[in-house]
Amino acid sequence: MVESPISVEDLSNSPHTHEGEHSAAYDHDAFLGRDEAKRFDDLTPEESKQKLGEIVDKIDLNNDGQITSEEMTVWINKVSRKMLLDDVDRAWKDFELLDEDKLPWEKHVDELFGEDGDLEDEDDETKKAYSEKDKRRWMAADADGDGKLSKLEYLAFLHPEHEPKMRDVVIKETMEEIDKNNDSFVDLDEYIKDLWSPNSPNETEPEWVKTEREEFAKRRDINGDGKLDLDEVGKWIVPEDYNHVQAEVTHLFSESDADQDGKLSKNEILNRYDLFVGSQATNFGEILIGHDEL
Repeated sequence: MVESPISVEDLSNSPHTHEGEHSAAYDHDAFLGRDEAKRFDDLTPEESKQKLGEIVDKIDLNNDGQITSEEMTVWINKVSRKMLLDDVDRAWKDFELLDEDKLPWEKHVDELFGEDGDLEDEDDETKKAYSEKDKRRWMAADADGDGKLSKLEYLAFLHPEHEPKMRDVVIKETMEEIDKNNDSFVDLDEYIKDLWSPNSPNETEPEWVKTEREEFAKRRDINGDGKLDLDEVGKWIVPEDYNHVQAEVTHLFSESDADQDGKLSKNEILNRYDLFVGSQATNFGEILIGHDEL
């Protein structure tokens, strides 16, 4: 089945941060690709380091034994792009379409709401909400306005966070998701509830949540009216000056560049193999075993 594209993604299905900390799952997906072979959790640390070493050799474009930030950026961009294209290829296969075919809106709707569809058993109100959201996104992705989506247009539909022309749609969807009282604003309470939910009424608020409260007042609420309007939500969710790939590269280097020379040796990467590919314990590892596409 083709999943309804209802969540905003960037380099991974995993959140970039978890409870205020950088997500290991996000790092692994960004570096390796989330849909490659799933056998990494069966590898020993020694085997995982061997496979990681093979990947490092692929990243080292000039074969000088050092990975620059530029080489890492090229690699993560390549992995990210492959993940996106793989998603579209799977969808086209599910829809039984040829590469040159276009997807009609009606076929997409039937896949979601028809017999054996992903949302077949949802109530009418939920179906209506999904349909309206998808239709708005569909129209924004339909570059030539013919009511059908090519594979590239469907890529924009499925992953709007990667397309500048889809920015307004992403912002509006985020607002609708977080704005629980439907007043067209995100107040502090809604902002925090989107980030953290206590497991019990008496649970003490973690320190990182207190930091987020300060962030809301100091950085998110630009006009200081105590709530976020659509423009402020946009600057928070999809800031125009923020590059997910570059941020991930910076993070990986800051965590693994032991001698701080601005480059990563193979040993520096292997010494932090848990950061790049995980281990048996993390259950997050995914690696390019038996795949030469990258």
